[in-house]
Amino acid sequence: MMRRILSSICLIIVIFCSHAQVKYSTSNGKAIKLFEEGQKAPGTSIDPKTGMPNYPLGIDYLNKALEKDPNFWEAHLLVGEFHEIMGNYKSAIQHFESAIQINPNHSPTGSTFFYLANLQLAIGDYQNCLENVDIFTRNRNANPDLVNKSYFMRASCDFAIDAMKHPKEFQPVNIGPGINTADPEYFPTITVDGKTLLFTRRIKDDRVTGYKQQEDFFVSELTIDGNWGTSVAMPNNVNTVLNEGAPTISADGRSLIFVACSDQSGNNEYGENRSGKGSCDLFFTKRLGSRWTDPINLPGNINSFGWESQPSLSADGKTLYFIRRTSRRGEPINSDIFVSKLLDNGQWATPTPLPNHINTSQQEESVLIHPDGKTLYFASRGHIGMGGSDLYVTRMDAKGNWSKPENLGYPINTIYDENSLMVSPEGDIAFFASDRAGGYGDLDIYYFKLPEEFRPIKTLYFDGIVFDATDRKPIPGKFQLIDLQTNEEVIVSEADKITGEFMVSLPVNKRYALNVNYPGYNFFSQNFDMTSTNEQQAVHMDVPLVPLTSDLPVVLANVFFDLNKSTLRPESTIELNKLHDFLLKNPAIRIEIGGHTDTRGNDVENQKLSEDRAKAVFDFLVNKGIAADRLKYKGYGESKPSKTDAAIQLLPTEKEREAAHQANRRTEYKIVK
Repeated sequence: MMRRILSSICLIIVIFCSHAQVKYSTSNGKAIKLFEEGQKAPGTSIDPKTGMPNYPLGIDYLNKALEKDPNFWEAHLLVGEFHEIMGNYKSAIQHFESAIQINPNHSPTGSTFFYLANLQLAIGDYQNCLENVDIFTRNRNANPDLVNKSYFMRASCDFAIDAMKHPKEFQPVNIGPGINTADPEYFPTITVDGKTLLFTRRIKDDRVTGYKQQEDFFVSELTIDGNWGTSVAMPNNVNTVLNEGAPTISADGRSLIFVACSDQSGNNEYGENRSGKGSCDLFFTKRLGSRWTDPINLPGNINSFGWESQPSLSADGKTLYFIRRTSRRGEPINSDIFVSKLLDNGQWATPTPLPNHINTSQQEESVLIHPDGKTLYFASRGHIGMGGSDLYVTRMDAKGNWSKPENLGYPINTIYDENSLMVSPEGDIAFFASDRAGGYGDLDIYYFKLPEEFRPIKTLYFDGIVFDATDRKPIPGKFQLIDLQTNEEVIVSEADKITGEFMVSLPVNKRYALNVNYPGYNFFSQNFDMTSTNEQQAVHMDVPLVPLTSDLPVVLANVFFDLNKSTLRPESTIELNKLHDFLLKNPAIRIEIGGHTDTRGNDVENQKLSEDRAKAVFDFLVNKGIAADRLKYKGYGESKPSKTDAAIQLLPTEKEREAAHQANRRTEYKIVK
């Protein structure tokens, strides 16, 4: 709702009265006196219930003035304005309609019709809103700025009427008692495996002065039976007596960025061992093994002396979207979506706002980047919609440009404020918070099936443990996931420093090369073909890293050849460049390149094919400048299968048997003395 517009009504009345104190529409002296007392009341007294200007007292005076003269249209306008400020929109509408009925021409510019239409938009009375917008815009004296705003109102009414004629499927389900309680729960965030959900809960806390409530984080794990387990609080070095809110958890569940605000002392106190720059800042904590580190102010240039909130971290951990307040003190509140990139030094770069077809002159209030890295959901008051804050989706194209935002439609969006949508990694389920009837009390977290047209790219994951291939000691290996078609680095991550555990997202419809490395070890490679989604599932795969002191072979899983040929395919260059760089960094190392086939086909032909393929890799490296005397190549044909034919025949499905044959057709290298 356009609060900044409606707040101008009082100014209009003051101007009217200052120019014509004796020209009220009433001659009743008692009504005039009560009107003027009501006009002064909010500025001279405080409402003891809210601590805000005493609008209820003003309303009481104005109602008494109307008892003296029901046709006192100035009193109707002012009491309508006070009701609007207090959120009593229907009462405000009644009084504006009364003022118009008493004297349709009381405003030379017709502005009351505009204000009335804006209130009708706020309560979903779209047809009457359109009628009053039309009356206003036909007035030759209408304020040009309000006329421009009325076009937006008309478009929103037209959209809302059509949206209600074509409702989207929307059947929200309460997420259950493992998460929801009598306290408010909201701002959910989820790991890429969909098994860990972290959220904000407002709890009672006697340590808090006055309000006796504060916000903390809680975590719930998905159980085997598909229900969410009883949530537990985050540790006390993360949760404090002050407010923690609006979290975003990394894809692997081991990093957390959240909002913390300073206390009411005015000294920018953010809690024990925390420092901030001003108002609300973003903070960062990381899980090492089972312990969360003490949160620190987010490194880099994101936090300012203003207000930052609602962070959303991309699955690759390299891009952060968030909300920043852009209005200055004393101005109507406005906020926009900003984005920042993680620099090589671990600092976040100076953020930039998203383009103006996403950010508006009104408030953008929340943002979510899906794990696919291409689909952005956000809440805004400045786009055409149902009224209030609506939810929208925009998508990034191949050139990095964002599409025109799409409203998620009715009844996902309503006349009320919709905010803080979360969409599951697979893209079929969305989560939100609501205080609708039938919950466990106050705000609860709900989920619903997201309509197909608003879904992101389905995103799966692979997880496992990185370990030393010789003694199985956990290793904090570093991951790099590369799009084989574009050579674009899609994901950069690392395994847990203590346990070696990892989890990496895999958006579908792409083919990926994976490389894992760590100092003192050969690199590990694998590839994922996610172009067929029919049978795609999450992948569990442990990563053994071979020490440089070992002669165990290392598979070059991203070296590809044409069928029955020794011609390297173009996408092989990613892996071979990695091998080239590895040899440059380790100039004392000599390697043997080995080619292998499966047992199907002619033995002699298989032997020759394996030799030719090993030589193709040898030639690539020599042509890139690696000395030939550091390299050997050998074809092993079908003599050293990674899985024997007998073992393959015992596999239960044709798909598994074919995958085993594929694993036998491989190119390897090993370090030789």
